[in-house]
Amino acid sequence: MKVFIIGSGGREHALLRQVLESPKVSDVFCAPGNAGMSREATCVPISVESIDELVAFAKKEEIDLTIIGPELPLTLGIVDAFQNQGLAVFGPTQRASILEGSKIFTKEFCERHAIPTASFSVFEEADMAKEYVQDLNTFPIVVKADGLAAGKGVIIAQNQAEADLAIEDILSGKYGSKDQKLLIEDFVTGLEVSFIAACHGEDFVTFLPSQDHKRVGDGDKGPNTGGMGAYAPAPLLTDDLREKVIERIIKPTLRGMIAEDRPYTGFLYAGLMITESGEPSLLEYNCRLGDPEAQVILPLIKSDFVELLRSTLSGELSDYKVEYRSGSAVCVVLASGGYPGSYNKGEEISGLDQIDDQNVWVIHAGTKLNDGQFLTNGGRVLAVVAQDNNLKAAIDKVYASVPKITWPGVHYRKDIGAKAL
Repeated sequence: MKVFIIGSGGREHALLRQVLESPKVSDVFCAPGNAGMSREATCVPISVESIDELVAFAKKEEIDLTIIGPELPLTLGIVDAFQNQGLAVFGPTQRASILEGSKIFTKEFCERHAIPTASFSVFEEADMAKEYVQDLNTFPIVVKADGLAAGKGVIIAQNQAEADLAIEDILSGKYGSKDQKLLIEDFVTGLEVSFIAACHGEDFVTFLPSQDHKRVGDGDKGPNTGGMGAYAPAPLLTDDLREKVIERIIKPTLRGMIAEDRPYTGFLYAGLMITESGEPSLLEYNCRLGDPEAQVILPLIKSDFVELLRSTLSGELSDYKVEYRSGSAVCVVLASGGYPGSYNKGEEISGLDQIDDQNVWVIHAGTKLNDGQFLTNGGRVLAVVAQDNNLKAAIDKVYASVPKITWPGVHYRKDIGAKAL
């Protein structure tokens, strides 16, 4: 069968790697893909926003399954467009993708369906938002842009000045459109965990829990990024907690989406906070696999991943059991100097040929090729992923490999997975 992967980041390279393990797959196409993906599949230069072109390509090539990687085309209605042409596509419709497309919708949805989440208020005028924070006079506080913000539209303000700046930045369009609203919510203390399921209506299968590392610096210091590394499985989510998440968050969400005429099919990513009292609280929903969570979750799946997706699309999940490989996986993101702020592109990457362990692999994200030489082409450039019998061994393995890859200004966190130890 022919598979088409939409996207160009680390998540999509991880998807490609997993798809290629299926014996049923004969050809894989990626749009637009990246330099690393081009070595393993046929990349076509079509933007993720060029939905008509993507549909036309899938029809021309008689693609059997298309997998949507990033959130933007989902919110633009790419799944609807493929379905309208009778093409099999994995992802939620535009109406269902609002769970990620609007944080305000999701918070109000949680209120309607009694899903545990932090208290919040919505604003579209800076003065009113600043006055609300001043009257509240409780810090830290969380300020969020309503729409898509590539993982950077969430600011934890430690004082009034930081809150005011965050409000101004969001409403000025720094994290998206200038006309978007913002929400201010209570800061919930605890530990974060990522919980992802493949869903169809009310049926779903869950993947191993993982833990992302959002802040740019060791010890969770510095600004938020798109993710600097992850590991799986995360021991924080015990069997008891997992059942609470399923019963209190996943099931009510899927039932609620059906009740509101937004039935959900695709990956559903629940960003969770396990509070100090040991209870799960929903931080956010994403409508696709996480990045870098996908890089550690997918390698641990032993089942045929393509068959899993096809079973999900056909609604045959009631008796489906995902098989997993034993051990742990750890991912460390290598970023350009200055990221998540401004950074240079076009730096020569060296050392990729030094990774020679069969249980260590390099996932490309922001890379390009020039005369056979890999160059940096983004903020998060590469991810090194290692798998081993336990988390400590996987951490040791990944950090033995990471320093072999270099370019001017490269930086990465040195404490990925340390929380679990």
